[in-house]
Amino acid sequence: MRRITTLAVALSATAATLTAVPGASATPPSPPPLQWKPCPQERPATAEAKGTGTGKAKGKGKAGAPGEFPPLECAKLAVPLDYADPADRQIEIAVSRLAGTKPERRRGVLLTNPGGPGIPGLGYPAVLAATGLPQKVRDTYDIIGFDPRGTGRSTPVSCGLTQEQQDRGNFPTYARTPGDVVREAGRARGIAERCAASPSAPVLPHIGTADTARDMDRLRAALGERRMSFLGASYGTHLGAVYASLFPGRGDRIVLDSSLGPGGYDAGAMRMLGRGMEERFPDFARYAAAHPRYGLGRTPREVRAKYFELARRLEREPAQGFDGTAFRGITFDRLYLDANMPELAALWQALDTGKPVPELPSSPDAEQFMSARFAVICGDAAWPRTLRAYQRGVAADRKRYPLLGGSTANIGPCAYWPRSWVKDPVRVSDRGPANILMVQNERDPGTPLAGAHAMRRALGKRAVLVTADQGGHGAYLYGGNGCADDAVTTYLTTGERPARDRACAAEPVTRGR
Repeated sequence: MRRITTLAVALSATAATLTAVPGASATPPSPPPLQWKPCPQERPATAEAKGTGTGKAKGKGKAGAPGEFPPLECAKLAVPLDYADPADRQIEIAVSRLAGTKPERRRGVLLTNPGGPGIPGLGYPAVLAATGLPQKVRDTYDIIGFDPRGTGRSTPVSCGLTQEQQDRGNFPTYARTPGDVVREAGRARGIAERCAASPSAPVLPHIGTADTARDMDRLRAALGERRMSFLGASYGTHLGAVYASLFPGRGDRIVLDSSLGPGGYDAGAMRMLGRGMEERFPDFARYAAAHPRYGLGRTPREVRAKYFELARRLEREPAQGFDGTAFRGITFDRLYLDANMPELAALWQALDTGKPVPELPSSPDAEQFMSARFAVICGDAAWPRTLRAYQRGVAADRKRYPLLGGSTANIGPCAYWPRSWVKDPVRVSDRGPANILMVQNERDPGTPLAGAHAMRRALGKRAVLVTADQGGHGAYLYGGNGCADDAVTTYLTTGERPARDRACAAEPVTRGR
């Protein structure tokens, strides 16, 4: 089957010891300054640039044309593998910098993360610049990217997943019966056992969100900054919220774009994808119905019926590398951007009529992505471990979210993850400065609005939420809503946030969509 991998300083050593870090028994010594050199000349290694599953298009300039990827500087940062034993093994974190060119306007550093988990972020500053990051933001900060531990050019991990396991991707098979859950359990257990027996097994328990947040603070110190700002998207919002909770006094201006709930990518968030699909799909159904050349239906209701027809047909008889699971996965993935709708409609048409399907992007790093992703989501929080729990979830979500719920509620490798690898989750806290701005599309398939509302409640008075009446995953720069974009840009450059939560009305599609 086709591969569908669906889908963001220096306090003195004395001052550093005054901040309690849950789960860490000792404070490592302050890191030395980073040694910058030109990055390897290659296309930025991020999900946006490589098409590895966020659904985002290539970089866009302000007028919607592809922008230039500016050159970056790179460095390596040594961090403890295990922050509970910082004197033991060290691993490397790959860091990048898009330096500002106007020192008189520089406020500090803006650390970025594109999401995931499992996605490299070294090239993300260049992607942001090519996507139209305003020059006044670039003048205000050195834009910093990094490959989170386990990914990209940082110390990597690998479960040694087979090609078949990679091709199945992250979505479990759509379950219709309790027996379907039992059958999927064999695949899930096989992945978990392969990870536990891999050469990366000593590293996999230390790839979680709290570990990466502590790496971020080490990076802050190495950059010589007392505080740092942060721009995180998708899973990067959870990373940013965890950092703000562990180190509340070390964040400057924090932007969370397209938020998970405060529990991060736990079992509830996985099931929430079914809801996100239901809330976003009507936008595509209206598009397809308005373009009869695709032959997918004259009304949104007919397009929805075509979805179920194609899914069932491909379950019975896969075609051109697609079975029902891959079809559902690619549909979900391409709903991340309005700009992907013509491609998705053409794919449906080809599968429906038997014509050759359009060529789709693939990820050459799927194995590393999946290995790191499982390490994070399975290790950050405990998932249900009984077949019965997943059978009940499938029965409920198949009714509530029929487009995808039978898949996203089904069992995965986290049900069999080694218990000793699962850490106590970091509680997202409302204690700390009011320095967080959240921005969110109302119809986001990957991080539904309900999760953002839950995150907003958890952060309390620390946060303000700006919502945009539009669909897709990624609001700032990718959504094309001037009201939402201006709120983020204003906050990053001036520190001024809306006084209260704000709802931005829908706008004509004119920028980067």
